[in-house]
Amino acid sequence: MQLGRDFARVVNQLTKERGLPPELIRSSFEAALISAYKKYRGGEQDAEVVVDIENGSISVFETRKVVRKVNDPELEITIAEAVKSGVSPKPKIGDIVKIPKNPEEFGRIAAQTARQVIIQRLKDAERQIIFEEFANRIGEMVSGVIVKSENEHVVVRLSERSEGILPREERIAREKYIVGERMKFFLLDVRQTTKGPRIIVSRTHPGLLRKMFELEIPEIKDGIIEIKNIVREGEGRAKVAVFSLDPNVDPVGSCVGNQGARIKGISKELMGEKIDVITWSSDPLVYIRNSLSPAKITRIEPALDQDRAVSVFVHPDQLSLAIGKSGQNVRLAARLTGWKIDISPIEVDRMPTLQDIFHDINITDEEAE
Repeated sequence: MQLGRDFARVVNQLTKERGLPPELIRSSFEAALISAYKKYRGGEQDAEVVVDIENGSISVFETRKVVRKVNDPELEITIAEAVKSGVSPKPKIGDIVKIPKNPEEFGRIAAQTARQVIIQRLKDAERQIIFEEFANRIGEMVSGVIVKSENEHVVVRLSERSEGILPREERIAREKYIVGERMKFFLLDVRQTTKGPRIIVSRTHPGLLRKMFELEIPEIKDGIIEIKNIVREGEGRAKVAVFSLDPNVDPVGSCVGNQGARIKGISKELMGEKIDVITWSSDPLVYIRNSLSPAKITRIEPALDQDRAVSVFVHPDQLSLAIGKSGQNVRLAARLTGWKIDISPIEVDRMPTLQDIFHDINITDEEAE
């Protein structure tokens, strides 16, 4: 059978438009024709189809096993029949021979029957390519354009043929997702479903902030500064612990940048998220003190009755700053360090004021009278 040059043109078009390799299209077409041929013949034939995508020719074969006595004519053939058909000059028992089967009417039936099968197989192949492409990129930062933002549904176009979903729990609080706006996301997960790959992206994952630091701060990219840990909350606050492998490089200053230029650029990408960059230390008490930045800590004492727990004491005017709004600062510090942190105010001894002195003099005079 002959499909002609039009077939080759269709293959080239599919290759360009869908990015599918010609070999994949050919094998899909062959599998579809085998299915169509079996339906046409109405039996359980062991069929084989060979397609030449260069000239559009199709060859159909039915395979038979050479036996002494035929029990199933759809699957078996005798030596004499094999020789007579000319498919094998010297067949032996157990050989598999191919018998050409090219009925003229099958050409029309094949075109009708195979069409839907081919389309479905191409869709499946395309979905598999998309799945493999993004499954290998889990944990990376990706860029996408918002194409839908309605109530629970935020859909992001990641490429010409793939879209991602931004679940509610992966969104930054109060962030607006405007159709047509391009944003950066963290590729969280890729799942294969009956409807194709389900790609999940995030705006709140610590990995997104890590990738932004690696992109914007050369010292991190070059391995001079190491990110030890990152914690984030969807309410717009994060803490990043960094450490310099070069004693001459200030890790916090390098991340913040001149007049805060570097950290402001990252914060702007995350809807103004407040990012505390602190110095990591192998000394847990020093690390905890740093983690409570920007609060100033007066004293830290390990808890004797608990593992990995400390009591932190601050001046009264630093208490709200250390705890943070709704406890956010101390909660992030605890997650960053892995220690339980209990914060208490400490009363500070103060010098007597003039009011105190006059108050004491009046009391003394009253007692003398």
